[in-house]
Amino acid sequence: MRQSQKTEAKADRLSRIDLENRKYTRARSTNSGEGKGVSVTFQDKVLDRNNLNQAYLRVKRNKGAAGIDGLTVDELLPYLRENKEELIAKLKDGSYKPSPVKRVEIPKPNGGRRKLGIPTVVDRMVQQAIAQVLTPIFERVFSDNSFGFRPHRGAQDAIAKVVDLYNQGYRRVIDLDLKAYFDNVNHDLMMKYLQQYIDDLWILRLIRKFLTSGVLDHGLFAKSEKGTPQGGPLSPLLANIYLNELDKELTRRGHHFVRYADDCNIYVKSQRAGERVMKSITIFLEKQLKVKVNPDKSKVGSPLRLKFLGFSLGVDRNGAYARPAKESQKRVKQALKQITKRNRGISIARMCAEINRKMRGWLQYYSIGKLTGFVRRLDQWLRTRIRQYIWKQWKKLKTKLTNLRRLGLSYRDAYTFASTRKGYWRTAHSKTLNYSLTNRKLERLGLMNMSKTLQSIQK
Repeated sequence: MRQSQKTEAKADRLSRIDLENRKYTRARSTNSGEGKGVSVTFQDKVLDRNNLNQAYLRVKRNKGAAGIDGLTVDELLPYLRENKEELIAKLKDGSYKPSPVKRVEIPKPNGGRRKLGIPTVVDRMVQQAIAQVLTPIFERVFSDNSFGFRPHRGAQDAIAKVVDLYNQGYRRVIDLDLKAYFDNVNHDLMMKYLQQYIDDLWILRLIRKFLTSGVLDHGLFAKSEKGTPQGGPLSPLLANIYLNELDKELTRRGHHFVRYADDCNIYVKSQRAGERVMKSITIFLEKQLKVKVNPDKSKVGSPLRLKFLGFSLGVDRNGAYARPAKESQKRVKQALKQITKRNRGISIARMCAEINRKMRGWLQYYSIGKLTGFVRRLDQWLRTRIRQYIWKQWKKLKTKLTNLRRLGLSYRDAYTFASTRKGYWRTAHSKTLNYSLTNRKLERLGLMNMSKTLQSIQK
């Protein structure tokens, strides 16, 4: 049995090597009546009507802000109706020139700023058309340990792999943090790695144009001498192609690892091994791939303490399990605190709708983890926040008295409670308000029962 497994592994490795050494100059089509192969160039595939239509629909669905030309997603279709022939002609003869991306910054959870580049909607559509053609090719050579920005793979698959590795005895992790990775990708190396698999000058030149299109930051133009700005449809694929070289090196060395875009964790069995691997891989990344490893954020430690993709690990008698990291728990509670600030002056229906939008996605993402207890406590805390908000909205004694009577209290009890001098938060914890504004009544007002929602997701 062991010999059979080794033979299968060797055959799989040889097959992958064959794929990695193969260059693609064109695809083969068998749509002809006789079934004979017809050569189809990359230009044909990218500019195929169905491919462009699919790219347009994806850009439309993803929405997003306008680029430097001010053209919105809703204005893209009328623009294409008037300029489609000219656009395709420019792409064919190589005169197409992408516009500079618009620089924007968004806050990071840790307090920093993340730089994004917003291409024009036309450039986004062309990038999407290229990505749709290249993705199937590179999916054949990407590592099984890479999970970010890939079809039918995601963060939950990566975390499931992490749990499995821990249960296999890999109790130490090298958590690599690449400093401003997307801003420091070397263009020449990127083209070199593309040319390992693609031997088509038309598409290579077009990709180079997107890499070097420049950035417009507060009206000032800056050349793009390195980097692949986050924000374009092509950027995630190019990022994976570049770091596929890291995946190949880790596989060659026999390491167990999980990578999600530029977040890479390598799993070993001892602290000493982890420190040794950290040192050697840092040298490889900085010398060979020309990207910087952040020494302050990269560390070797236990997966039970370090976080990855918002998760950390816990252990019980059944082995390891995933759970939201403490930082993730604090962030979601802080977000709910902002939504339920008692001085917002919005309707309960609108507030509940905002909570529901926020928490459905959060619960869906973390549903792979063990979080029943945390969600139950969060439910209780959130209901108290809503009761506090409602109590403050009532303001006047007469309004409080009227609403408490509607909720079933006698006139005497309603008047006594409405006259309380206690603060909002303390009043929200009172038995009277919990009895009158029951959990069921809050749900009727639109508030999500997070515990029930989690149960339905995890079924």
